[in-house]
Amino acid sequence: MFGLRAPYLAFCPAKVTKTAMYAPLPSADRRAQDRPPHLAMRGLFGLAADIGDQVTDLFVLKLAQVAAVWPFALAIQIVTCGLLICLAAVGDAADHASVGAIIVHGGILTLASLLIFVTVRAPDTEALAPHRRNWIVTICAAIMGAALTSLLWSVTSTPDGPIQFGSVIAVAGTIGITAVSLHPIRAAILGVGTGLVFALAILAGFAIAVAIALLFFGCLIAATVSLAQIDHALELERATASNEGRVAVKMIAEFEGHGAGWFWEADRQGRVTYLSAKVARDLVPSGDAVGQMLTDLFRMDSDAPGTERTLAFHISSRTSFADYSVCAAAQDCERWWSISGRPMVDDLGRFQGFIGSGSDLTEKRKSEAEITRLALFDGLTGLANRQRMRVSLDKTLAQNTGPYRATSLFLMDLDRFKAVNDTLGHQAGDTLLQQVAQRLQRGVGHAGLVGRLGGDEFKVVLPGIDNRDTLAVLARDLIASLSQPYFISGTAVTIGCSIGIAIAPNDGDDSETLVRNADLALYAAKGDGRGVHRFFSDEMLAGARTRKLLEDDLRVALGEGAFHLCYQPVVSTKSVRIVGYEALIRWNHPTRGLVSPADFIPVAEECGLIEAIGEWVLRTACLEAARWPDSIRVAVNVSPIQFANPVLPALVTSALAQSGIAPGRLELEITEGVFLDETRSSEQMFKALKGVGVRLALDDFGTGYSSLGYLRNAPFDKIKIDQSFVKGAAEPGNRNAAIIKAIVTLADTLGMETTAEGVEVQDEIDLLRDLGCSHIQGYVYGRPVRAEEALLQLGGENGAATASGFKVSRAPRTKMLRSARILIGGVRGDVRIRDISTSGAMLDGVRIDGNPDGVEMQIELIEDQLTPARVRWARDGKAGIEFHEAFNLERLNQGQASRIRRAG
Repeated sequence: MFGLRAPYLAFCPAKVTKTAMYAPLPSADRRAQDRPPHLAMRGLFGLAADIGDQVTDLFVLKLAQVAAVWPFALAIQIVTCGLLICLAAVGDAADHASVGAIIVHGGILTLASLLIFVTVRAPDTEALAPHRRNWIVTICAAIMGAALTSLLWSVTSTPDGPIQFGSVIAVAGTIGITAVSLHPIRAAILGVGTGLVFALAILAGFAIAVAIALLFFGCLIAATVSLAQIDHALELERATASNEGRVAVKMIAEFEGHGAGWFWEADRQGRVTYLSAKVARDLVPSGDAVGQMLTDLFRMDSDAPGTERTLAFHISSRTSFADYSVCAAAQDCERWWSISGRPMVDDLGRFQGFIGSGSDLTEKRKSEAEITRLALFDGLTGLANRQRMRVSLDKTLAQNTGPYRATSLFLMDLDRFKAVNDTLGHQAGDTLLQQVAQRLQRGVGHAGLVGRLGGDEFKVVLPGIDNRDTLAVLARDLIASLSQPYFISGTAVTIGCSIGIAIAPNDGDDSETLVRNADLALYAAKGDGRGVHRFFSDEMLAGARTRKLLEDDLRVALGEGAFHLCYQPVVSTKSVRIVGYEALIRWNHPTRGLVSPADFIPVAEECGLIEAIGEWVLRTACLEAARWPDSIRVAVNVSPIQFANPVLPALVTSALAQSGIAPGRLELEITEGVFLDETRSSEQMFKALKGVGVRLALDDFGTGYSSLGYLRNAPFDKIKIDQSFVKGAAEPGNRNAAIIKAIVTLADTLGMETTAEGVEVQDEIDLLRDLGCSHIQGYVYGRPVRAEEALLQLGGENGAATASGFKVSRAPRTKMLRSARILIGGVRGDVRIRDISTSGAMLDGVRIDGNPDGVEMQIELIEDQLTPARVRWARDGKAGIEFHEAFNLERLNQGQASRIRRAG
């Protein structure tokens, strides 16, 4: 085994080899009882204790090795005995007694040898304790020694004794040398050589024989001791290596049984010759994977990086591979492994097969899949997240082959979602988002990829769809679906959705441009009242650029103080005197001229400048109002963004203290927008402002999400009626007067004042006074003026207000030129209509004798239908008529269309 392994194995049975290689060493506490009785002889042959205690512990192993060579020694004994018998039989001094002695003693030697061999090697004796087997072997050796002594005495007394003596010595030498040497051929050669030398020495003479014998015996002892030391040194080395091998095998078994790794081996054809049991059970139900092709057991993950070459390629080309991801070829890929392998070659460089290792990748792949899911999917809704949507849109737009396919993009924003979060809590908001995601996925289906960008913003990528009608239908369906009630924790919740749509390549051929344009379309959808969809147009981009320039100019104007305030008077309907002013911000742009607040205030709210601008307006209005009489109030508009800031009461207090005016002279006008996200904080804000002592006015009442509920809770001092209800209120048949009356009655009941905005015609003043409105504000009493001019207005006639402008309201007129027939006093005639309204018309080509005022007439506005009217004035062939009843102008358009169809 150590330099002598090949010839040794040629004579050793498999069982002895296995015992020699893998038998465990006796433990330390059993060394005493396992130690053989003839330790003194072992010291002679280099087996002394200073070699190491480990040699003593290997005595049982040595007996097995000695027993392995006994068959060879026994064969020599039989041949020698046969030779002795032949010599005795054919010799001149043949002695049958000697032959019998040889046979008897040879038989004893043979039986003793067989007894040793059977004792050490027989399966039935393996259960014996080692020390008992050692005693049996020792007794048998003693018997053999006695038999050899007797045989030696017998053969020396015969005439041919020298030859017999040499033969006996050869047998004895073979047995003795075999006992200390592990090499059977070497033991046989030494034994036979010893016998021949002794035989020749005896034949040569006693003196020479003794000298030769002693010399040879000394050399033999020296050679034997040296060989024994070499053998036992090799045996010690082999024992150490065997012990290390046993530890390695134990560690490998432990690693295979409880670790994530495993090993495999294959022959030249790629058939598995060894595979760890735990992997074999996963691959083959029976667990018998040996003999099958490696490529039939494993299937590679072709999507993994670095796997351009297959397992079959490496097996056929006999090349190494590493870290290939594989799964069971005959089953679903529930478990994954990483496998590596390299070719094996012998000492002559001949290919012997493959050897390799592997490790379990299942948990690692699950972890990687989870990491991928978290990296590409939204953790709350399970939809694609912002990163995946960006990558998907980039890939969809980057079409390098095939015909180009258009791509549409939806950007979606939920309306009134913040109110759900604030009133029901964030957990309810998360549940709502999950339900929204489910509805979106059902609505879009396989047409596109749905993702959540964050918060209440969603995105939909629709490859291959560019038909506007199809996209409009899908957008309306999604809005309708998302607007249906949601039931969360027993509460019905209703929200809305706005959608902006951009289509590639017309609206952008890269993801950044397409997203920007879809966002602009979403901005337009929100601006148009929410709950709608809008397609991107170039005007939106131009408007965005204009807003960006306006934003930059706003920042400069705020820093340079380019704003100023104008004040529009508020007049009491009872005293017809100015009781206050509304502060209105004005901006005279150096290049654009006068910019309307309706244009720059929304931009200021978006870019975060509204709070700074609002603070400047508040402080400036208070300072300028301080020069007015103490009875005159000043009204300042407060945006919802300012109202949501907890520092607003402190800011108001600071402005009042800085200007020195009384808190009751300051009126804060708040729009209904502050109630869209009504929370407890808004109630606290109302209490804090009323605690300061200022007045509160509800601005633009009736134009937003009007609710009587907040009128009951919010401590308003005034309701301002929007000008959309005031315009046309004095016209016959207009319903605005009824709406104004209802608002005034409600305000009176709640103890609030009312101010009608946008009054421009004098007859509207009388109407509003009759309806009970307490204050009027509008161009009828003058346009907004600077603070100095307002001070002059208050000083003239003790603040009396003078009405100006049109005296009577009239419906808007439509310019036109068409012929019509009239009937006056039974006389028919043809005229031309110059303009027309719901209340009357101006005619050309009318001549009336006498006083025309009040003359009754009929006019054919619609074919074969006469409309009654009266003449209000007539001069220079022109006349103004008034219809008895309001005329529906849509009927005029329908009649014109009918005539066109008949003419066609």
